[in-house]
Amino acid sequence: MIRIGTIIGSTRPGRIGDQVARWVRDLAAEHASDVAEFELVDLKDYRLPLLDEPIPAGSAPGQQPHTRRWAERICSYDAYIFVTPEYNTAAPAALTNAIDYLYDEWGGKPVAYVGYGIFGAVMAVHKLRAQAGGLRMADIGPQVALSLREDFVNFVDFRPRELHTAEVHGLVDELLAWARALGPLRAAARAVRQQVQ
Repeated sequence: MIRIGTIIGSTRPGRIGDQVARWVRDLAAEHASDVAEFELVDLKDYRLPLLDEPIPAGSAPGQQPHTRRWAERICSYDAYIFVTPEYNTAAPAALTNAIDYLYDEWGGKPVAYVGYGIFGAVMAVHKLRAQAGGLRMADIGPQVALSLREDFVNFVDFRPRELHTAEVHGLVDELLAWARALGPLRAAARAVRQQVQ
């Protein structure tokens, strides 16, 4: 079974990202539970401080207990769906900070995006795509862009339009195709990590 982590990118009090992420996870599981497992990953559960590792993640594994716990969880997935709002044209600092904690754990895995905001968080996702490329992630094309005006009531109560169901299904199908295709690359990377350890 392919394991997919749906990462809730906001830790802000009163956030709506948890509603969106549960909807994505449930639609994805309903659509492809015979071939994949879909889990929620809530950044709030990890309470990562601003990056406090003295050595960059690309040079050495993190040593802090919170880094190890985060790395273990992220390493357990074959692909990811980032669910992100847009704050001042970018993803939340909590999400980019969590990404920056790791390096090898992200590599060789596909990532998809579900954004929500006034304009569907397209600028935030654009910046996340650039970050993913630097981490050797496979950045897939489809994006689900949810509008605060059209997919939420009073900007807080999530009521997605029906058209987004097909978008999520398409996103999941492409994510799974990439996850299968990149399986040998992930296996080779795991073997290298085990030799180093």
